[in-house]
Amino acid sequence: MENQSPKKDEGGKTKKVPDVMAVTASGFIRKSAISVRIDFSSVPDKFSCLKLPVSASKPLVVLSVALSPPARTVDSPPVGYRKNVGICLVSPCRKIFTASKIHVPDTWQMPQGGADEGEDLRNAAFRELREETGVTSAEFIAEIPNWLTYDFPREVKDKLNRKWRTSYKGQAQKWFLFKFTGKEEEINLLGDGTAKPEFKVWSWMLPEQVIEHAVYFKRPVYEHVIKQFNPYFVDEEKDSCND
Repeated sequence: MENQSPKKDEGGKTKKVPDVMAVTASGFIRKSAISVRIDFSSVPDKFSCLKLPVSASKPLVVLSVALSPPARTVDSPPVGYRKNVGICLVSPCRKIFTASKIHVPDTWQMPQGGADEGEDLRNAAFRELREETGVTSAEFIAEIPNWLTYDFPREVKDKLNRKWRTSYKGQAQKWFLFKFTGKEEEINLLGDGTAKPEFKVWSWMLPEQVIEHAVYFKRPVYEHVIKQFNPYFVDEEKDSCND
């Protein structure tokens, strides 16, 4: 919930507008405004980390009321769906790595990417994590046994199929949970240099924030992933996680 701060209008009457957080390379500036544009164009991608103003010691809360219809689970990728791996990278503070795509502002997601034909899926997940985030210090924890599918909205489907020269209806994803074991300096959105950068800015988010900020057509999958991995979200280093 946004905080409200008083401000006088032209008639001298007091009104309330939301406090918003502007983010700079050096940190936060709290200011009263109706809106704010966050410009990361001058910030090196490697250091474009948006630190959300939430407490890392906040108890884990998984939404109990579904925001979307349940995700579709299948034993194998259906015909017409692109085989894909998703990566849930969790910090010792129970927060999840989430990033915003360069060309799709205000849309946040966990790392994901296509799996090559015959490629071991766990290896594909490690590869995609390295290519998109530069992270190599990650420990495999768990995977969801079923595939999760989502359909592309028409405008997204048309755009991606033109780009890929395919006719996919959507994606079938196998999800993996990894624990981040390195230091934040390792995270580099330029990746390992083998693929074109995907993301502009990243953040550690609480599980409920990941769902809240996900694009609508991926939200059912994200709700299912968070629910399945919930038992593994533990604060092993609680004392070092206080903001």
